[in-house]
Amino acid sequence: MSSSAIEVSGLRKAFGNKTVLDGIDLTVRAGTVFSLLGPNGAGKTTTVNVLTTLTTADGGTVRVDGHDAATQAREIRKAIGVTGQFAAVDELLTGRENLQLMADLHRADGRVVAQLLDRFDLTEAAGKQASTYSGGMRRKLDLAMTLVGKPRIIFLDEPTTGLDPRSRRTMWDIIRALVADGVTVFLTTQYLEEADQLADRIAVLDQGRVVAHGTAAELKRQIPGSHVRLRFAGRADLDAAARLFPEATTDAESLSLRVPGDGGTRALRALLDRLDAQGVSAEELSVHTPDLDDVFLALTGRPSTEVTVR
Repeated sequence: MSSSAIEVSGLRKAFGNKTVLDGIDLTVRAGTVFSLLGPNGAGKTTTVNVLTTLTTADGGTVRVDGHDAATQAREIRKAIGVTGQFAAVDELLTGRENLQLMADLHRADGRVVAQLLDRFDLTEAAGKQASTYSGGMRRKLDLAMTLVGKPRIIFLDEPTTGLDPRSRRTMWDIIRALVADGVTVFLTTQYLEEADQLADRIAVLDQGRVVAHGTAAELKRQIPGSHVRLRFAGRADLDAAARLFPEATTDAESLSLRVPGDGGTRALRALLDRLDAQGVSAEELSVHTPDLDDVFLALTGRPSTEVTVR
C-alpha cells in the first residue's frame, strides 16, 4: 500500500459558471494529521465532498486509500469515516444505543460498543439519552460512532466548534491517539491554534487554489516578522552587539536587541557564531516567529476570524 493516504492532482470543480476548485494538488501521508484552511468560499467543503465521494470532480485525479474516486467510490467509502461540523447523534437514543445502531449497520463485533464507550470515557453516561449530553460528550459520541467501522482515514469537519477549552483539549488528545494507532486524519477547522497544535502539514486554500502548504513552522517562516530577541547584562554588550547587527532594533531601556531573521536554525547558529567571535554574550535569547493568524492574513488578505469551512 502507498505511504500516501490521499493523493490529489489537478482537481477541478465548477458549479455552473463558477469555478470552485481550480487545479488542486494535495498529498496526505498515511498516519498523519492534514489540515485544510481557507476563508469562507475558498472551496474546502467542496474538496472534502469530492474526497469522500459525495461530489464528482470535473477534472484531475483523486485517490483515497489507494482507490480512484472516479471508479472505486464504494471501496473508498469502506475505508473512510466522516464526522461533520454538527454531532450526528440520535438524541432520543442513549449513548449505548447510538453506538449499537452503528455496530448493527456495520455488522461489527458487539464488543466494539463497550470498547468505544470506555475509550471515550462515556461508560457512565452510556444509559442516558444523548439529548442530556454536553456539547463535548456529543462530539465524543459522534466520533466514537464514526470509529465503529474502523476507518483508516477520518475526515473531521470542525470537530471542536462550540466546545469549551477543556473539552477541546480532550478532543485533541483523542485525535492524537487515533493517529498514534495509524489512522489518517483530514481536518478542517476554524481555529488556527488547532491546526498549529495537531497538523503535521497544512494547506491554505484561497479562491479555489492552494496558495501555500507545509508544516506550521514552514508557513510561519514564509512571513516577514521573524526575529531573535537578545537581552544583555549591560550597556557595553548591547552596544557591541548592535554594531555587529546594524539592521537590528535596539531597546536601551530593556538592554535588548531585536535581530531580523527567518526563524530557522541555520540563521540562529550564524548569529550566535558572530556574537561568540567578538566575545559578546547575551543573558537571554528567544526566537519569535509569526503565528498562523499572521500567515493566514498575509496569504489571503483576510483575518483568521473569517476562517470557516463553507
